Amino acid sequence: MGVFTLAMINVSAIVSLRGLPAEATYGLSSAFYYIFAAIFFLIPVSLVAAELTTGWPQKGGVFRWVGEAFGTRLGFLAIWLQWIESTIWFPTVLTFAAVSLAFIGPDQRWDEAVSANKWYVLAIVLAVYWSATLLNFKGMRTSAGITKWGTMIGTVIPGALLIIFGLIYWGSGNKVDINMSPGSFFPDLTNFNNIVLAASIFLFYAGMEMSAVHVKDVKDPGRNYPLAILIAALITVGIFVLGTLAIGYIIPEAQINLVQSLLIAFDKFFTIFHITWLGPVMAVCLACGVLAQVVAWVGGPSKGLLQVGYAGYLPRAMQKTNKKGVQTGILFIQGGIVTILSVMFVIMPSVQSAYQIISQLTIILYLIMYMLMFAAGIALRHKEPNVPRTFRIPGGKHFGMWLVAGVGLLGSVIAFLLSFVPPDQISVGSPTMYVAILILGAIVFAGIPFLIYAMKKPEWKNTDSANEFEPFNWEIKAESTSPEQK
Repeated sequence: MGVFTLAMINVSAIVSLRGLPAEATYGLSSAFYYIFAAIFFLIPVSLVAAELTTGWPQKGGVFRWVGEAFGTRLGFLAIWLQWIESTIWFPTVLTFAAVSLAFIGPDQRWDEAVSANKWYVLAIVLAVYWSATLLNFKGMRTSAGITKWGTMIGTVIPGALLIIFGLIYWGSGNKVDINMSPGSFFPDLTNFNNIVLAASIFLFYAGMEMSAVHVKDVKDPGRNYPLAILIAALITVGIFVLGTLAIGYIIPEAQINLVQSLLIAFDKFFTIFHITWLGPVMAVCLACGVLAQVVAWVGGPSKGLLQVGYAGYLPRAMQKTNKKGVQTGILFIQGGIVTILSVMFVIMPSVQSAYQIISQLTIILYLIMYMLMFAAGIALRHKEPNVPRTFRIPGGKHFGMWLVAGVGLLGSVIAFLLSFVPPDQISVGSPTMYVAILILGAIVFAGIPFLIYAMKKPEWKNTDSANEFEPFNWEIKAESTSPEQK
């Protein structure tokens, strides 16, 4: 596999236009946050995951990495958080799909009113989610085809158009609603609340660890994998920065709405360039992109959880599959959780406030998993330094890993703490209730795997599906066996 091919795989895995309006509220300083998150999160995640996946390439992913470092209890917590995070994420991304569909109409003011209606959002969220689940029941061939074409139509093409329109608009000397002076690049860090909402930018870069499996297919990975990561990081940051600025150019900061502004920005650009007929087309394209994302994520993390379940960490009810090997038991449970969370949209003060709370809870849970992964990278360099790794983070026996994983761990801890602070830019109702929901949600969802682990029974192990997940024994002592024997 070539360097550029691997770079494109990484870009396609993490780039999404849905969250751009959240960062557009920061104007030019949004570029600072994107670069900050790339240095302190995107690059560390990529490099640490690459070393771990080449050192421990067996099935299980983060479950095996964290388990090797800290034991099966925390390994199960890590894989559970990876799955439950994506489950909680569904209502937020599907809200964007509901808004996109609302903007198919010819009247933008009417479209905005419909997209803000909580009952409309709830109906569309549930309809699209369960449609994506049923499509996954048909097997990998169907879901892969939808993901491939939906991503092209709903993410790549709209992203390119947004950036082109923004550059033409700015380059033509039009008035922009962003302060473009060099001094505005750096945010006012003396105001603590100015950086709270920016913590969500870490989730923009989440998912790079899943593409690390391709490091085994790269020639000379010690040189070419970091180069591919650098290229992917530059392209990703470029798309996010330019796309965010394009929205900010045409929509004043005070009028930016987290769930509507992307569509409004497209409508305004289409009006300026006299191609208003593209508005409904773009709305359909963006909705297709969301459907493709949801189809991919409905089946992805849940498949990893199923493999761990075969080893005896989940009840038999969560190991059920259909004739095509699709994890129907987990998908039905996942659907029930998504349905319950989606009801939050009709009890919160506004769609936007519910969107923000669920997004933050998603970030909190995912960051716990990443903190475990970074810590595992450091621990395994010390505990099992002789395990062969096709790719090793450069910098000596320990220093390189400590630097890269330490930077990622520090960035994750900072973003984790900031995620509990109510943002001033968005109305979330009672700040106390906002924080209470996040704390309670984090405790509940992070506590469930410990309860399941404590209840696990020998009969949960699925011996009929042993080929799906190779059992392993963490009781082996490093000093009693050679690296080859381990």
